[in-house]
Amino acid sequence: MFTKVLIANRGEIALRVIRACRELGVATVAVYSEADRESLHVRFADDDVCIGPAPARLSYLRIPALIAAAEITGADAIHPGYGFLAENAEFAETCAASAVTFIGPTADQIRKMGDKVSARTLAAEAGIPVVPGSKGAVEDPAEARRVAEGIGFPVLIKAAAGGGGKGMRVALDAESFSRAFQLARNEALAAFGNAEVYIEKYLARPRHVEIQIMGDQHGRVMHLGERDCSVQRRHQKLIEESPSPAVDQALRDRMGDDAVRLADRIGYVGAGTVEFLLDEDGSYYFMEMNTRIQVEHPVTEMVTNFDLVKEQIRVAAGEPLQFEIKGGRVRGHAIECRVNAEDPYRNFQPSPGTITTYHPPGGPGVRVDTHIYAGYTVPPYYDSLLAKVIVHGNTREEALARMHQALDSFIIEGVTTTIPFLRRVIEHPDFVAGQVDTKFLERNPDLFKAE
Repeated sequence: MFTKVLIANRGEIALRVIRACRELGVATVAVYSEADRESLHVRFADDDVCIGPAPARLSYLRIPALIAAAEITGADAIHPGYGFLAENAEFAETCAASAVTFIGPTADQIRKMGDKVSARTLAAEAGIPVVPGSKGAVEDPAEARRVAEGIGFPVLIKAAAGGGGKGMRVALDAESFSRAFQLARNEALAAFGNAEVYIEKYLARPRHVEIQIMGDQHGRVMHLGERDCSVQRRHQKLIEESPSPAVDQALRDRMGDDAVRLADRIGYVGAGTVEFLLDEDGSYYFMEMNTRIQVEHPVTEMVTNFDLVKEQIRVAAGEPLQFEIKGGRVRGHAIECRVNAEDPYRNFQPSPGTITTYHPPGGPGVRVDTHIYAGYTVPPYYDSLLAKVIVHGNTREEALARMHQALDSFIIEGVTTTIPFLRRVIEHPDFVAGQVDTKFLERNPDLFKAE
């Protein structure tokens, strides 16, 4: 086992990793920008290093600064969390070259699955259904239009190196295709430094269902069931749950087996998520794989009673997987709501500032993952996530009731948050019935209007 882990991240995920390390008896190092000097992850780590000014490109994205911080503190491993450099193959390579273990997959595995065109090819070769689309990246606009016409409109144009909804455009018909194609390329280049895009069939009302997997260095890969992440705004997840209301055991087994087969094909090590689109007719298609821990990992932890972050650290240290799920999902239902410092009634405008009052919810089956406190100043430089409220119940109905009371009793003052919006979403009849898809919020614009 490692002696000291540096967390190359901030906020709630940094605290989450610190807690896992403490349970394993491993010391931790927090890195922070000048804007995060008063953050809780700095206070609770055993050691800390300032790595630069507030902007992420000058701090959390500076690989040399992170490696130097590991060297001067004696850290023998680095946990990247999610976001920032978590899926950066160069970072994983640099860690290896510096004799520091990267807690995650290898650089080669990140490259294979991080490039969506490569990942689609690997999935197809493994016999996993993929959304009909181009065989690879398409650069020439005329050729791209011919490919789109061959697939049939509407089509989705997606960045090959993309994520988080960036570099993604829908072309409803041939007339709108050229503009959408160019916009997607421009956005992909600006966001990822890579203008490559590919084209796939646009599904009208799919659900977003993902499979959590974990692999070790001894050739074993397992899955821990699915999460339904269909409640999204502009491809950003807002609410997640496990199990999916639309997935029965037979479908769970098929999707899980496909996810394991894909990960096994590249000898995957660590935590990862294989994401699928589930169509209205029950057909599902591989979308992408995330080679890191997910923001929404707690819902899987709640229904499996299994610490994914601790297992990440264990398998990176060379230990075999210590857990096996027999018979699929094990217990109850979990739901997660992401609470952000944003104004949902003003187009989700960010709301940085100082938190004056903070009172988290509690009670049976309620968990809050957060880094905030009364007096904490939410900086304007990073993602606006303040907290994740996760609830568990014996049934979906009990989980919904617990989420309702949790959001009702969650008090954050001083900044505008999405709590009232989330409460309205979970009260919507379609959500209560489990009848949602990735276009659910688009079909219900009244949810975005202030009461």
